[in-house]
Amino acid sequence: MSLFKVYPLYNINPLQAKGCYVYDNKGKKYLDLYGGHAVISIGHGHPNYIKSLSNQLNKIGFYSNYIINDLQKEVAEKIIKQSSCKDYELFMCSSGAEANENALQIASFHNNKSRIIAFKNSFHGRSNAALSATDNQNIKSKLNTKIDVTFLKFNDRESLIKEVSKSDVSSIIFESIQGVGGLDEPDSGFVKFLRETCDKYNICLIADEVQSGFGRTGDFFAFQKHNIKPDIIPMAKGMGNGFPVGGVLINKKIKSKFGMLGTTFGGNHLACSAVLSVLKTIEEENLLKNSKNLEVYFKNKLSKIKSIKKIKGRGLMLGLEFDFDAGELRKNLIFKHNIFTGGSANKKLLRILPPLNIKTKHIDMLYKALKNELK
Repeated sequence: MSLFKVYPLYNINPLQAKGCYVYDNKGKKYLDLYGGHAVISIGHGHPNYIKSLSNQLNKIGFYSNYIINDLQKEVAEKIIKQSSCKDYELFMCSSGAEANENALQIASFHNNKSRIIAFKNSFHGRSNAALSATDNQNIKSKLNTKIDVTFLKFNDRESLIKEVSKSDVSSIIFESIQGVGGLDEPDSGFVKFLRETCDKYNICLIADEVQSGFGRTGDFFAFQKHNIKPDIIPMAKGMGNGFPVGGVLINKKIKSKFGMLGTTFGGNHLACSAVLSVLKTIEEENLLKNSKNLEVYFKNKLSKIKSIKKIKGRGLMLGLEFDFDAGELRKNLIFKHNIFTGGSANKKLLRILPPLNIKTKHIDMLYKALKNELK
């Protein structure tokens, strides 16, 4: 039996990983500056992560959400404390797509409306509603046309008011920094305008933190730069450092009811243990500060390379934009210099999404490799 081929694969077969390095079946060592789509937040095989999962596995790994799981409450309390996001409740799930799917569903339950406003170049996941709110026709089927979504440009206030005035918009979903879309950001003034508009028209504001959350941008959540309070905050990726886990923070003004949401695997004992190990490490190693410090170092260092036209992003959610297609450069970084980076919908962009505890020497390695390739 063969695999259902939906991924164009690089010919690399990793068997081991430690810290920010991955080792393939031939013993070759790669510097991981991509973290498997920003998933590896505290490094491969972190001692806290291994200890937490191992200890939990020796107790109980899984049971359904029809019994009490005190670990979920501990996760909720620690996320609220470390993020300073008060007045929220937590629903746990298993992925970013599921988190966004639930966020859109919660909004519709709350205001009994259905239309969604999303933004150009957005990416919110591969399930039905999440994909409907994703601005990429190449990965959509006709099924995804059944949900009513309007796509606007960032910072276009006039079009926003025109759409919300129709009184059928349930939610506005946005990424404070677009991930797959290419690291574009809305202006702070526009984000504040989104919040004001949602308040005025009874619309739920959803800040998609699936990729940008858990310290990735130097703040716990990327939207915090704008000093606003979303109604719903979906999160995943770096939340579990590789263990499949997602979650949604829901403002307490939105009331829950039995049967409103459900999940088989979400918030299981192992998933909670993974999240707790990540939160512990973020705090112990002061990774928010490290993310901010390395952003400054990265931008100062890489700005010396003239071929780089623009450095985008915040914290350790960064992008290098060129005036040429970066696909070949990315391959050369992998196969000639043993460095993993990421691509995006913007073909001229390399995405840099390393573990949050990398050091300046790892940025220096990327700098040296780029200098060699961009002579």
